[in-house]
Amino acid sequence: MLRKAVTLSTFTLAAALMLPAGAALSKSQTAIFAGGCFWCVESDFDSVPGVISTTSGYIGGTSQNPTYEDHTAAGHREAVRIEFDDAKVSYDQLLDVFWHSVDPTDGGGQFCDRGHSYTTAIYAVDMQQLAEARKSEAAVAAVLKKPVATEIAPAPSFWPAEDYHQDYYRKNPLRYKYYRYACGRDARLEEVWGSAARQGIAAH
Repeated sequence: MLRKAVTLSTFTLAAALMLPAGAALSKSQTAIFAGGCFWCVESDFDSVPGVISTTSGYIGGTSQNPTYEDHTAAGHREAVRIEFDDAKVSYDQLLDVFWHSVDPTDGGGQFCDRGHSYTTAIYAVDMQQLAEARKSEAAVAAVLKKPVATEIAPAPSFWPAEDYHQDYYRKNPLRYKYYRYACGRDARLEEVWGSAARQGIAAH
């Protein structure tokens, strides 16, 4: 399956073409986070008020049109592109949700998923996001009193994953719940963050 990298200009043009004549563009922004398994990241952010849509994909590697089978060898991470209404939720609030949905001190992967493709990262789409992400990283390190292993970098091309990965938690709810439990994601989040684990994420 061939997929095209998505750019912000592509989003803006597509949105404009779909609107009725005379309608104003919606006030949407983009955030891109890598937090281990993209099924889980997508599920978490779909439960954040103000998030419009989520897309699982690959980012940061050396190849174009990566697939699930070859993205690891090319150095891509699993990530999720989030479209959000900045009148309802700010980027700073999404950063707070992100940090409390991962173990930012783990540089070898996330939970039971190990290796670079499952490591955490924040991909900023502009300089303001980059500055906010770095500021939030310093705050997290101060709270946890440990070095933060999460990479913060300008966003390169984002490649949407195969259709069967999109909304996996909705398409395969039993398999997803078992995977998340068996991987120990929520148990580890409680160890790292205590009562603040999954802060800002509505209950499923």
